[in-house]
Amino acid sequence: MSDMKVVDARGSFCPGPLMELIAAMKVVGVGDELEVLSTDKGSAEDIPEWIKKVGHTLVSSVEEGGVYRLRVRKTK
Repeated sequence: MSDMKVVDARGSFCPGPLMELIAAMKVVGVGDELEVLSTDKGSAEDIPEWIKKVGHTLVSSVEEGGVYRLRVRKTK
């Protein structure tokens, strides 16, 4: 597995973190994982909804000290 790409969207507000994730997904390979860092609470709901809609996998979603860390696996 390659190094995990981190999308640091801290300080960005919806739909910024999701837009950054979508852009990053276009450049990683199938099976690669990305981690999104966001301080926007909306991202914790918007990103998993988008992942489900487009068919990728949400590996994990945790909140640590006001930072949401969402790991996503590109599945297609």
